[in-house]
Amino acid sequence: MAGPVCGLMLADLGATVIKVEKFPAGDDARHYQKPGDPALPPSFRMINRGKRSIALDIRTKAGQEVMYRLVRQSDVITENFRRGVMDKLGLGFEKLHEVNPALIYAVVSGYGREGPLADKGGFDLILQAFSGLISVTGEPGRPPVKPGVSIADINAGILCAFGILAAYIQRLRSGQGQKVETSLLQAAMQQTYWLAATYFSTGANTQPLGTAHALIAPYQVFQCKDGGVAVGGANQNAWVRICEVLGHPEWQQDARFETPQLRVQHSRELQDLLEAVLASDDVSTWCARFDAAGVPAGPVNTPGQALEHEQTKAVGMVIDVDNGMGGTTRGLGSPVVLNGTISRHATSIAPKVGQHSREVLSEFGFGDEEIERLERDGVIHQDTP
Repeated sequence: MAGPVCGLMLADLGATVIKVEKFPAGDDARHYQKPGDPALPPSFRMINRGKRSIALDIRTKAGQEVMYRLVRQSDVITENFRRGVMDKLGLGFEKLHEVNPALIYAVVSGYGREGPLADKGGFDLILQAFSGLISVTGEPGRPPVKPGVSIADINAGILCAFGILAAYIQRLRSGQGQKVETSLLQAAMQQTYWLAATYFSTGANTQPLGTAHALIAPYQVFQCKDGGVAVGGANQNAWVRICEVLGHPEWQQDARFETPQLRVQHSRELQDLLEAVLASDDVSTWCARFDAAGVPAGPVNTPGQALEHEQTKAVGMVIDVDNGMGGTTRGLGSPVVLNGTISRHATSIAPKVGQHSREVLSEFGFGDEEIERLERDGVIHQDTP
């Protein structure tokens, strides 16, 4: 997901993104679907909307020459291969920077391009495990679990886009391009700020705490009559209000809970007290009471409940995307909006393999006869929408 997420982020911000694919199969993620289903998988459509596809055999000399011509007129190229693959194809940084000195060359790898593991491939699960994220996820006393989302993959894509934009700003000042690098390892390790702070200061490894926090209490999910509510007692004022909402102001004078440090030390006892009260009513009632008192709190939603919520829609995280059949389907919107406007690219359907091969080459100055020859020689492939 890392490379495609990077492209998605840039497309949502208005960039023209061209997806260079092998053919006839295209991106492997095109086949993450149910057997016999001819439609593009929803997972592929989700992170490849707003892009165009050119199917090009970059293993051939002619395909590499096509890439050089595309690169001469491009601002950025991103690649997601193992170390050395692009160099062997004649498409490494040194070569493409020679072709276009202003080019920003962005690399996402598994473990980074230096060090003893630089040649290893990487997957989200593996790097979540390697980075320590899985070891701290789960309930105390039970085996660790993987978080339910692809943290390393998605964050690597975001970080790559972030680096590209920083390099682009520098290019506007200097006229020179540069290499931008990140990896699943770095993206996963970046999520360990608190874990690293604890280890560097004490030498201790953080243990799984469920939804609780190692430094703050009460700051976790509590069970109500009909589900869970997340309550954030992140400071003294919030703690005082929580006591008042729950009808137990005397807890403020309890010697076990007088300071933030004591509340963390006695967090299990505190959890039992809070849940004994919260179990008397439902989530929506408690959320309303906490909201009225100014206590940060919210329900534990399913993905569907979150996606259908009016607040999610109000901030543009659910958008209508062209389904390619004269209608629309829903997609996840950009978390960053510029000037309150959704990019025109954001709502276009994910492409078929090579759907825009001829169109893109024509825009980059290839003549009709040249395009036909490339297609006839098996260098490019053109699909129909």
